[in-house]
Amino acid sequence: MRLINLATLSRDWLSNMTFSLSKERHSVLYYVIELADWSIKLDGKYITESLNRQQLLRAEITTTHRGIKNQIIHFGSRGTYLPKTWKGVDKSNKIVFTWFHGAEEHKDPENLAMINALSEASTKADIVHTSCTISKENLIKWGVPEKKIVVVPLGVDLAIFRPITAAQKDIIKKELKLPQDKIIIGSFQKDGIGWGEGMEPKWEKGADIFVKVLDKLKTKYDIFVLLLGPARGYVKKELNKIGVPYKHLYLKNYTEIPRYYNTLDLYLVTSRAEGGPKAILESMATRVPIVSTQVGMASDLIKEGYNGLLAKIDDVAELSGKAENIISNKEFSDRLAKNALNTVNRYSWEKITKEYYEKIYRRLLAN
Repeated sequence: MRLINLATLSRDWLSNMTFSLSKERHSVLYYVIELADWSIKLDGKYITESLNRQQLLRAEITTTHRGIKNQIIHFGSRGTYLPKTWKGVDKSNKIVFTWFHGAEEHKDPENLAMINALSEASTKADIVHTSCTISKENLIKWGVPEKKIVVVPLGVDLAIFRPITAAQKDIIKKELKLPQDKIIIGSFQKDGIGWGEGMEPKWEKGADIFVKVLDKLKTKYDIFVLLLGPARGYVKKELNKIGVPYKHLYLKNYTEIPRYYNTLDLYLVTSRAEGGPKAILESMATRVPIVSTQVGMASDLIKEGYNGLLAKIDDVAELSGKAENIISNKEFSDRLAKNALNTVNRYSWEKITKEYYEKIYRRLLAN
């Protein structure tokens, strides 16, 4: 894996140097992704492809800023820019970096190092992007000038995430060998540290709270948990302890994921800090009712009792109580999901990419 990463970095470095110098000043956007084949890579893919398709701006994905001069560089996550990478970026470039989430309560040294670096690192950036109001407020608190911060939400691929009929849902359950007679609750994320089994949970994802909520729900309902994503070892171990049945898959092909959303009766977010999560938009697009903590985009998108339900962070009783409201009331659940589908139509990647262009990239092109 290490050799592959080094080869990728070297290839991108050479490509950046050759290509950026051949183009007009600040005419190309380089979107810096993480080496891991996960969420940030998908963001970069959708944004750059949509910019090119709509002929708004020439855009490329890269895994490194090295070799780039006189262009626009968008660092797609805090880990691609902080805590020290920003110091080595060529000053001839226009710089954007994205901060999705972070919390002082999370005492992980890497997290705290990034928070501590924010104030100084933001002086070199032209724009600091985030996806939600909560993160904007934190950035200001940690020393980022408010005038530099731009909020643009994440998008969703509405061509693949879309609702289906009840009959189609039953067919997919059979094909995927999922129970027909249980309440299926979804959790599609990476909530373990590292890329192995994930036996140590990531604090911000609230995996411990997720299991506690399910432990309460199992006393009243016949539930089944569908897990997608890597590093889910902690959750699986705890579900085995409390006797809640589950199925876990790590799908490498993102386009397969909508089929699994289409089997769900409820999607549950128990996170302590988020920039999204994308699952909020994906659930809305597939008409899956949502219960979420008041994190990230959930607090901006979800209108309580209209298109989803919100609960306080770490509040197991409130989360389980709101999940019960959805499970026990089909009419209410259907109404939430229908309204959520109307909400999410504004968040297609095509529309969101135009917002990126208008609020971020065009500003840099004009200077």
